[in-house]
Amino acid sequence: KNNSAQRPHYRGAPVPGRCAYFVERKKRFCKMIPAPGRRFCGEHGQQEQENDRKRIPCPLDPKHTVYEDQLQKHLKKCNSREKPKPVYFVQDINAGLKDVAEIPEKTVPISSLSKEDLENLIIKLKKASNGLELHLKKQILSHQALQEALNDPKNGESAFKHLKQQASILGNMEKLHLLVPGRCFVEFGAGRGKLSHWVDVALQNVENVQFLLVERATTRFKVDGKHKRRDSVFERLQVDIQHLCLKKVPILETNKLPVVGMGKHLCGAATDLALRCLVESYTDCCHGEIEEPAPKRSRTDKTEVAINNSADNESNKEDCKPVAGIVIALCCHHKCDWTHYVGREFFKSVGLGPVEFHYFQRMSSWATCGMREATTKAPSSEESEDQTNDTEGHEQTFIKTEGGSDTLQGILTVEERKEIGCLCKLLIDHGRIEYLQQRGYKAALQYYIESAVSLENVLLTAVPSPSLIPAPTT
Repeated sequence: KNNSAQRPHYRGAPVPGRCAYFVERKKRFCKMIPAPGRRFCGEHGQQEQENDRKRIPCPLDPKHTVYEDQLQKHLKKCNSREKPKPVYFVQDINAGLKDVAEIPEKTVPISSLSKEDLENLIIKLKKASNGLELHLKKQILSHQALQEALNDPKNGESAFKHLKQQASILGNMEKLHLLVPGRCFVEFGAGRGKLSHWVDVALQNVENVQFLLVERATTRFKVDGKHKRRDSVFERLQVDIQHLCLKKVPILETNKLPVVGMGKHLCGAATDLALRCLVESYTDCCHGEIEEPAPKRSRTDKTEVAINNSADNESNKEDCKPVAGIVIALCCHHKCDWTHYVGREFFKSVGLGPVEFHYFQRMSSWATCGMREATTKAPSSEESEDQTNDTEGHEQTFIKTEGGSDTLQGILTVEERKEIGCLCKLLIDHGRIEYLQQRGYKAALQYYIESAVSLENVLLTAVPSPSLIPAPTT
């Protein structure tokens, strides 16, 4: 029987020889037997001590706390501590602008601009865009390496969209003769490394291929493990592109293979950092050092490939550059930054500066998200699903943006805002094209996928321009 009179220790003092800790959840004292000379058992003795200890914010990262008496020990293993920099880390080597005077002062939001100021910006935009090719060529291709995955019914709608984009990127790379042996493929903003994975699948029968996957964040579910038993070399570089010096990457220092830079949805300023990393810091350092590798034989058809590669090698011997090509799917122009932007000289040549750039990069989001019919009606569940699915390795912003204020409703229609957003994206991208052309590359923009698959469907490609390479002397 439950007679409380027979169990006085439940409400009053603990039973002699038992732990003196009162378990609030069970409304009784602990029944464990403490060590001789102690009032509490091992578990509750430590808990009593911890209750008396003081926790303080970690000085390296105040988002978490640490016991004050354990601070020095914690600082040696805290994940936020400054880790040794890799050999290829060079502070701000690809950052670009160093003149603080050029950086614009704090500007007002687009929604706070007067109607006159907004109209003046649009006039400047249309004047600067005059003469540009407004209708890009469609170059929607595919590649045999992804056909099995594209036809696999197990892949859902989201996976199918990404596979179509990757297939078209590989198709464009093949059209530019970039999927060849003796290359080091550098994937910027690699994420899980799926683009490199499919390039490796496409080149499974050739030798002397290397992959560098550049990603500043720690990534889960990487596909790198699928290549551990393959002959291809896969190496991850966990570093911000802003500080990446490719010349100092050991694998490139040793083999000096021509580089192919690539990326799928490389957000905003990351594209500019990658371009500068390839055509400035790397190309300038490697000038005169990169040599076209000797022709490699295919594992399946060595004789035929050796002959073809030998012929190609002779014709391209004088055209070799440290960077053999660049293929980047562009996105998130609203995340561009004047400090890092490679097309500043182009903007200045058409009478524009950092202030106009700031507003144009904000207005570029109108092309894909802000000011659509969502301002007057809610999107359907199917539209919402499509928008959610189009995110891998980058942050899409298919929501009402700064430019989507109701104060602009009476100034521009939805279609007008969409047209202006597309012009802003085109102008920013044209600055990148001119930057590459001035450095000896044949660069182009094209649609590589349907807008129904991805609203960010423009691909930037560049290969060394033979006409700008001096002819060999006799």
